[in-house]
Amino acid sequence: MFGSFPNRAAAYAQIGVETGVSTADPHKLILMLFDGALLSIGTASVAMENHEIAAKGQAISKAIEIIVNGLKASLDLNAGGELAARLSALYDYMSERLVYANLHNSRPALDEVHGLLESLREAWAGIAPGATATTAAA
Repeated sequence: MFGSFPNRAAAYAQIGVETGVSTADPHKLILMLFDGALLSIGTASVAMENHEIAAKGQAISKAIEIIVNGLKASLDLNAGGELAARLSALYDYMSERLVYANLHNSRPALDEVHGLLESLREAWAGIAPGATATTAAA
């Protein structure tokens, strides 16, 4: 009558994501994109270890989609100048490495992109609106 627990859990999770997206400011949306790409790469890594080819391909494709059509598409190349251009090139590089990881079952390529995304996410989180700089106590 109510469906299985995994189906209900997935439905609740989807509602949570949709609610988060609809109430998030632009800065938070970019953090959500980073989180989604990192989660997809983690999923691909587990699928790769378990020799689940279809799941690996789907997870890598999702990560590429988020990077190219989310993170890269959000760049304003006119206003962002050289920084935006370099980020755009870095996102292209990441998508190429993910394609390589998929074709060659390369865990190092997945780890490389994961590390790059983690660094960018950390930097982005550090410039959150309203964030204050912290200084070490003397």
